[in-house]
Amino acid sequence: MNEKLYRRRVRTNWIGLTLSMAAMAIGLFVLLWILFVLFKNGLSSLDWNMFTQSTPAPGSEGGGLANAIVGSLMIVGLATFLSTPIGILAGVYLAEFGDRSKIAQVTRFVTDIMLSAPSIVLGLFVYALIVAQTKQFSGWAGTVALSLIAIPVVLRTTENMLRLVPGSLREAAFALGAPQWKVTTMVTLRAAKSGVVTGVLLAVARISGETAPLLFTALNNQFFSTDMGKPMANLPVVIFQFAMSPYDNWVRLAWGGALLITLTVLALNIIARVYFRDQGSQR
Repeated sequence: MNEKLYRRRVRTNWIGLTLSMAAMAIGLFVLLWILFVLFKNGLSSLDWNMFTQSTPAPGSEGGGLANAIVGSLMIVGLATFLSTPIGILAGVYLAEFGDRSKIAQVTRFVTDIMLSAPSIVLGLFVYALIVAQTKQFSGWAGTVALSLIAIPVVLRTTENMLRLVPGSLREAAFALGAPQWKVTTMVTLRAAKSGVVTGVLLAVARISGETAPLLFTALNNQFFSTDMGKPMANLPVVIFQFAMSPYDNWVRLAWGGALLITLTVLALNIIARVYFRDQGSQR
């Protein structure tokens, strides 16, 4: 009886390992295939003009993505600047001050909804809230839309990282007579700073390639502009529009823009992995 049970467990383990390895192989194959096609078409599209010239008119040759690159940097940068303090402060409150309060429960519930909500829904919300009221697409509206996507990511990561800090550190600081606000800022946050930074980097990686919210908020602009109060060019929307165009030059620029975003997100994820490793070694 024991021999049969042992053989059945071995057989079940072998089947599970085989299916797991097959799923991993399929996933890696698809990922490498996508990256191969992207690098094959994107690397041939990268040149100096892409970083110095604005998007070309329909049917014209040349051109680049300078206006879209600058627009994306401004929108994503301002969204990060807006969402980071809000997400960190909310995460600190949930982990350190209002752990079991009604406000904390509501905040966690809303955060879960925002994390699972499609980005296009948030884009429509900002469209109705700002664009429809001002009768104007703008970079500010795109910033607000991306901020709503980034805040839950920063909040949840901050809360989780703070909960991983050993309680003995807090107890030692309280025993020395330190007030709670100083314990939180000087002890707890300092111990979890690499994890908090990781959450910010993951949020930036998440919003860097969002297209749907920007279609309803920042829209696009063929010309170079740094006016956040008007429609602003950005890489995701330019890629979306150029990839479906009948012009070969536009399709080439779309591949180049897609490669730029991929390399940016890849770099941010590598940085995040390094911070996660450092956080784990500290614990």
